[in-house]
Amino acid sequence: MAKKRIRIDLEDSDGAKYNFNIEGNITRDKVIKIFELMNLMNIEDQETAPQLDSVGAKVWHIVDKYFPMGNFTSNEILEKYEDEYNEPVKLSVISTYLARFNTKGRIDRLRQGKAWVYQIAKIPQKTD
Repeated sequence: MAKKRIRIDLEDSDGAKYNFNIEGNITRDKVIKIFELMNLMNIEDQETAPQLDSVGAKVWHIVDKYFPMGNFTSNEILEKYEDEYNEPVKLSVISTYLARFNTKGRIDRLRQGKAWVYQIAKIPQKTD
């Protein structure tokens, strides 16, 4: 049987680097001990900036940043998008991404007159 190996490389907010190597008989308890050690040292995953490399990611960023609780329209997203990224985008593109998010269950939409009104989908709470 081949030797098992786990390597964890981290950097804290002060720039200090940490390297953890585990080789041989790796058990769940040993891995948990490493994470407990990291917790004692107060090493946490730094919140990374979202990858905004596509129009869809940028649209979702706008939805999540400006409308986490309330309702919004595609026109409101268009306005915030152009303000935030200083680049033009067509309303049809925004509407297409919002429709895709609705299909994936990320947002809910409701017809009000001639327009759609959107809201981030609520996750149902389990009651025990």
